[in-house]
Amino acid sequence: MDEGRRRHVLSPASLNVRCVFRSDSGSLTLDVPPSETSAWRAIARVLRSPLDAVSCALLPALCSLCGSPLPQFSSVPICGACWAEMPALSGSACARCGDTLNEPEIGTAETICRACRMAPPMFLRSVAYSVYEGRVRDAIHALKYDRIHSAARRLGYLLALAIGQLAAEAPAQMLVIPVPLHRSKHTERGFNQARQLAMHALKKLQGTHPEWQLTLAPDTLMRIRATESPAALTPRQRRINVRGAFMVSNEQAIRGRDILLIDDILTTGATARAAAKTLVDAGANSVWVATLARARRIHMRRDSRSARDASLHDAGNSGSEANAPVDEREQASMSSGNQPSF
Repeated sequence: MDEGRRRHVLSPASLNVRCVFRSDSGSLTLDVPPSETSAWRAIARVLRSPLDAVSCALLPALCSLCGSPLPQFSSVPICGACWAEMPALSGSACARCGDTLNEPEIGTAETICRACRMAPPMFLRSVAYSVYEGRVRDAIHALKYDRIHSAARRLGYLLALAIGQLAAEAPAQMLVIPVPLHRSKHTERGFNQARQLAMHALKKLQGTHPEWQLTLAPDTLMRIRATESPAALTPRQRRINVRGAFMVSNEQAIRGRDILLIDDILTTGATARAAAKTLVDAGANSVWVATLARARRIHMRRDSRSARDASLHDAGNSGSEANAPVDEREQASMSSGNQPSF
């Protein structure tokens, strides 16, 4: 092929292409026929490099999580290194609530934790993407408290990975219900982070699990009573705190339906249990739970008071747990970072 013809083949005028500047990533993407994809990717890389360099020079930005300079212009101020520090959960977990299992529990036939055996929750299974600590916790804080809404898209994709764990057992059709905020909390914050995460997760699942028919129903469940911040509450106090806090707005809409309940964090599971009970009592066929992160239970030796005190201190719990039963102190010592629980 001579030089003139090669130049014609790679000429943009000769291809049915369009350039799209995406506001969510700040990068240049090209919609081209598959045969010319590699050539246009090379062109895009050449164009993007100086654009990123100029953007970063004129509008320098730092990662909201670690403070490092961002290497390229982006509407999501979180660097790639921080995203890489958000590992998926691993290890043995309760087949019902997803909590970490003790060694004696791992050998049981059903791999169900003691709490779920003693008081089975109304939901069938709970899954989470990661542990609520480190960069995962920082990113959730950035969304909820710093109002970096652009982070919801990437976090929603991580939530979609957690929901994907249910593919082998969950129904093909489900109503997706984000855990609601009380109207006073919603007014204060201005948005419901669970709803944002659910929206982006469903978009991702449309491509990865097209066989699922997941319908977002954000107004189906209501929080009718303002509850205390559960950060300093014991598990028993948390259960009391959310008792009677939820109501179904339209029982006909959920009667006989399978429900996927969504939230950002799960700690002791008190909120998940209360919401699931409300939905089942209203006629839901089944309830499944998915969260972006869950707290890690810190197992304490019962004969070591110093270990218990250290764990309670790390978890940021108040002295009100000193008189709680040992089992409740174990469940309360979650790495929740003093955040509201699910």
